[in-house]
Amino acid sequence: MTAPVQTDEKPTDATLTRRERERLARRRAMLDAARAVFAEKGYTEATLEEIAQRAEFGKGTLYNYFEGGKEEILFAIFDELYEEMEAVITASFAPEQVEGQPLRAVFQAFVARALTFFMQHQDLFLIAMKEAHRLTFSEDRDKMAYFMEQRERLVRALVTPLEAAMNRGDVRRLPPHAVAHLILGNINGLQMHMTLQSCAQPSPEGEVLRSVDRAAAFLTTMLFDGLSAAPASPAADTDSTTHTHATS
Repeated sequence: MTAPVQTDEKPTDATLTRRERERLARRRAMLDAARAVFAEKGYTEATLEEIAQRAEFGKGTLYNYFEGGKEEILFAIFDELYEEMEAVITASFAPEQVEGQPLRAVFQAFVARALTFFMQHQDLFLIAMKEAHRLTFSEDRDKMAYFMEQRERLVRALVTPLEAAMNRGDVRRLPPHAVAHLILGNINGLQMHMTLQSCAQPSPEGEVLRSVDRAAAFLTTMLFDGLSAAPASPAADTDSTTHTHATS
């Protein structure tokens, strides 16, 4: 299967014929059914028969819409997931979200939205991660390129607000592309950790990353403040020196 090609142009209801609208509605029903079946059973165990039954169409009808069968359906779902995640990034840094708000608060809200979106589609994202990892080391260059491009798509969406923040002087001027990769990588790591935590016995050590809000606050602190201890202010240094002399 050749990985689908991304296009920015989408037809609107006003430009579609009745037959085209009906076809899109049937395709939507098939993808919704496939999402549910994949989430419940996993990609490997799911069958076209189950998807067709859930969508209330015949198996042959599925092939009329997705000639590549189950794999083509899966990649169509991946297209939607990445598109929705890109929309999360764009909406999080929209002017009405940023104006008058500290960047730190805007960023923390973005991380919370991203984690919430992942948790809502956790089963499908785990399939995507598994397939991306497997195909990265395969000889199928089209699929490798597909996942790389989807990743870059999210990076580009995040680069735009990062560059704006750097231009305003809100954050240090660093390579925005590399910073975007780092941020998304950290969010992915949190997603995986929270998934594992949901399957494990609660522990005090894991509490800080168990909820979306706590995890978002923790990652924001790590990225904005780093691991270094806060430098002492001159006043604090003076107080410390005075105290040392007084007690020596």
